[in-house]
Amino acid sequence: MPATVGAILLTGITLYAVLAGADFGGGLWDLLAGGDQRGRSPRQLIDQSISPVWEANHVWLIFDLVIFWTAFPRAFAAVMIGAALPLWLAAGGIVLRGAGFAFRKEITRLPWMRAAGATFALSSLMTPFFMGTVIGAIATRGIPPNPTSTNQHAWTNPTAVLAGLLFVAACGYLAAVYLTGEATRRGDRRLLAYFTRRAQAAAVVAGALSLALLAELHGSNRVLYSRLTGRALPLVILAALCGLGVLASISAHLPRFEVRVIAALGVATVIWGWGVAQYPVLLPGTGLTLDNASAPRSVLVALVGVFIAAVLVIGPSLALLFTLQSRGALQPDEAGLLMAADRIGGARPASGPRAKLPHEGLKGAIVALFAAVVYLRNRRRER
Repeated sequence: MPATVGAILLTGITLYAVLAGADFGGGLWDLLAGGDQRGRSPRQLIDQSISPVWEANHVWLIFDLVIFWTAFPRAFAAVMIGAALPLWLAAGGIVLRGAGFAFRKEITRLPWMRAAGATFALSSLMTPFFMGTVIGAIATRGIPPNPTSTNQHAWTNPTAVLAGLLFVAACGYLAAVYLTGEATRRGDRRLLAYFTRRAQAAAVVAGALSLALLAELHGSNRVLYSRLTGRALPLVILAALCGLGVLASISAHLPRFEVRVIAALGVATVIWGWGVAQYPVLLPGTGLTLDNASAPRSVLVALVGVFIAAVLVIGPSLALLFTLQSRGALQPDEAGLLMAADRIGGARPASGPRAKLPHEGLKGAIVALFAAVVYLRNRRRER
């Protein structure tokens, strides 16, 4: 049962990486788009691609945090204390990114628009970087079993910094690949060429950083390195093949869906390769494993039930959300939504209050599901 819940946690991390990671990567390309005139078209495509889905993608962050806290409380406490500073910086980046993204659409004065845009772009780099440093701290045994404060060296050592840079590069890679699909759907050849070049560059940078991180692990955590090049080697090779496949596919202009799937699969195999290499250890160097650091079996069984319920509730909602997005039915204004609904033969939204989009209830649904787990756990303690 602990291994099953561990796999569920890793699945949530994967979903957050391949979905929200692309949103963070959009901030990277927003930052590098250039001045107001030169960067207008790329920024418009980024905004229109992210707007309908970015809140829904953060559902998986909530999912991961609550699963980690409920299923493996000792490891959760150690990470939250031992890596408190980078985690707070990552959380601050999420807040600033959302604020910058939302406000720059409402502000009319150019200086304030630029300030909001810069906040969105810079915080989009800040969050994945600091999340990566936390993973680097865990990999290099920088998180003790019972920390009392943050260990600065744990998340500023070369392995942690390389992991942070790799997270940023991977987000940029996913965003550029996904945006080539959006440009193809809109028939915009100029933006297709624009983001194809950036996807190629990001793939090369992410691959180089992956090799550098693997070489650094040889000295910082020999056990993890040997497992990555041992039992997890098939996944490492598959990740490399996916990267090469994306480079070949976008150069040959294959259908956008295939390229997106290959890119997402490549990032997913990196995450699962790390999980397989570290299994069954939760925090290297602490003695905490999936078995000895897990919650009671009744809690784990409830979590599996909640995961099944979440799949049944959230899965169809997300499928509808991304289907509407891929068809261009989710526009930033109601007029665009009405026109898109006519194009795909859907029902027109009723007049009056704005009709809710599919993603708006996702956060409430998943919070309610996990509240049930917390309730069951508290009742067990009372007994």
